[in-house]
Amino acid sequence: MDISASYTFNAPPDRVWALLMDPAVLASCVPGCEKFEPAGEDRYSVAVTVGLAAITGKYTGTVAVLDKIEPTSYRLAVEGQGRAGFVNGSSAIAVRPENAATIVDVTATVQIGGTIARLGQRLIGAAAKMMMDQFFSCLQSKATP
Repeated sequence: MDISASYTFNAPPDRVWALLMDPAVLASCVPGCEKFEPAGEDRYSVAVTVGLAAITGKYTGTVAVLDKIEPTSYRLAVEGQGRAGFVNGSSAIAVRPENAATIVDVTATVQIGGTIARLGQRLIGAAAKMMMDQFFSCLQSKATP
């Protein structure tokens, strides 16, 4: 499934980039995040609890920052597994100035398998988009002093 969105920040691009690269900020904004720890250069070990319809699951895995072109773009690779199944995904993130604001464009591809996949693509897509919106809303709140 593919998900894309753009988010506007009332902050300069360098401030937005710094937030996107700060593990403590990311951990505080990822919905259900229980662990977000460095596991090498631009690689993190994560644990997230996600509730979707009647299925709640804890997923553990890795997040890697790839193809970084500071301060304009990077790619994320995510792998996670839990009792309810697995989640693999990648996303392209682009940071661009627009007048006095900064726009962050996100395009993501997510693959889900196991029990959670039986909920259906429409429900999973809506939940994934909602989580992405929650993450960026939190990040937007941290961008303005």
